[in-house]
Amino acid sequence: MDNLDLKIIAQLQLDGRRGDAGIARALGVAEGTVRRRLTRLLRDDAVRVLPVPNLEKLGYITTALIGLQTEPGKAEEVAAALSRLDTVHYVSVTTGSYDVFAWVALESMEALHDFVNRQVGVMEGVRHSVSFVNLDIKKQAGRVAL
Repeated sequence: MDNLDLKIIAQLQLDGRRGDAGIARALGVAEGTVRRRLTRLLRDDAVRVLPVPNLEKLGYITTALIGLQTEPGKAEEVAAALSRLDTVHYVSVTTGSYDVFAWVALESMEALHDFVNRQVGVMEGVRHSVSFVNLDIKKQAGRVAL
């Protein structure tokens, strides 16, 4: 991956629907160059062009990051169980004070309360959880710094 690939990716981050011709014009390169490079980036799974929903517009006004401490050897099981839940949008197994992190989007604080107490709190393998409610999301999708 070189600097031109990174610039193509940056253009797609601005507008994922932008065509090869528009990207080529913005970067001052041939359309065929953009098409070949983008085809390779997609084929190699170096980039994915996906819609990023505006959760607030969809009615999910409460988002939170939940850190979970699990029973020894249960982190993978807990992560898999969380991954199957529709309200969970991101799950990672981690090092440090928490074994698993989950990012959730819900309709209200009451829904978050129910989720933490009735789904996460009773999940087999969960020892302890801490919820960090998002007050304002400053960056949602990663950007390549050029």
